[in-house]
Amino acid sequence: MNLREITSFLDGFLRIREFRDSSGNGLQVEGRKEVERVGFAVDATLETFKSAVDRDADMIVVHHGLIWGSLRNVRGVLRKRLSFLLKNEISLYVAHLPLDAHGEVGNNIQILRMLGGEFKGFFAEVDGSEIGVYGRIERTNLNTLAQRLETLLSTNSRLLDFGKRDIEVVSVISGGGDFAIESASEVSDCLITGEQRYPAYNLAKELEFNVMYLGHYATEVPGIKALMNVVSKRFPEIDCFFIDTRVPY
Repeated sequence: MNLREITSFLDGFLRIREFRDSSGNGLQVEGRKEVERVGFAVDATLETFKSAVDRDADMIVVHHGLIWGSLRNVRGVLRKRLSFLLKNEISLYVAHLPLDAHGEVGNNIQILRMLGGEFKGFFAEVDGSEIGVYGRIERTNLNTLAQRLETLLSTNSRLLDFGKRDIEVVSVISGGGDFAIESASEVSDCLITGEQRYPAYNLAKELEFNVMYLGHYATEVPGIKALMNVVSKRFPEIDCFFIDTRVPY
């Protein structure tokens, strides 16, 4: 399969050009022209790249890429990572906000679906695009919800439990989503996200609102796996596989 055909499909499916994202979405590193095996991972790290080479990958699709903002120099860790990709002629494709916000394979909608939730809408604007989702779930206790998500995502949870104990509407922003605590409190009973920023504690306390943290990495596995399944069905001649380089927070 030709690299251009795959990247063209991904660009269109993920609406790459619609996002003003500093992560440099799309094809960041061009490798060999023909693609037979594609690895999917959360992070563009040397560990990911080595695992891809061990499995004879021609291309890697990730959520967190190598280049953020303008590229001023190539040295240190970035030099090592780029050198490894170029030496092994592996292409690197990145989907950051486009994968968070996607209405079918996005991290956020996938977590809502894991809970059997009914999608109600998008919220939380980042760089001109709303990336969070909220929806109604079957009424449940806050702690029961946390335990369920721990099992679904193979992770541990941490709660800021300042709000109501019975949860009927949840909002979801994977990764570092607690920047949107206030807007989440306007549409839901609990925000489900990945990692905690320092201001979150007092903000949630004053709003009397619940925030559930499940780990940045854990909350961003569902989207890349869902995208992998789409690519596998669209291009059955390509061997697709997931590379798990878990980060414990």
